[in-house]
Amino acid sequence: MSKRRQVRERVLQALYAEQVSGDEPEHIIATLLRPTFGDEPAYFRFAEKLFLRGLDVRDETDVLTKRHVENWELERLALTDRLVIRMAVAELLYFEDIPPKVTLNEALEIAKAFSTDKSGSFVNGMLDAILHQLRDEGRLAKSGRGLVGMPVTPPSSDS
Repeated sequence: MSKRRQVRERVLQALYAEQVSGDEPEHIIATLLRPTFGDEPAYFRFAEKLFLRGLDVRDETDVLTKRHVENWELERLALTDRLVIRMAVAELLYFEDIPPKVTLNEALEIAKAFSTDKSGSFVNGMLDAILHQLRDEGRLAKSGRGLVGMPVTPPSSDS
């Protein structure tokens, strides 16, 4: 398992802990992320940023998810699935060096490992629809190695 996958799995656990406990983000970082990645500054920074951005996109992710889920209330979706989607949306929007394909693949694998038997296909379908919407709206700003030739719509000039 890659170290980045380990970070993502721990961030999922941190998002879950924050959601269920209501503890302050600083407490979650200090008790879940720093003890695991504190000796590895690059991985700790990635974990901390992904966790905080995951919190930042909570409402936006709920709106995106509601738009693409049919005949189902958001609250009835598995919490773990919602958190995996939230984490992936944070990566799509705020981590310009991570290709969308990597984000979707990681989310799919984490959903399969941490949630229900059907979560992998559900999360994959939801994220595919969300990715297309974000692309159509010009909200993806991706750059870096591994992204050459990838058709990504540039952000609009009024954002």
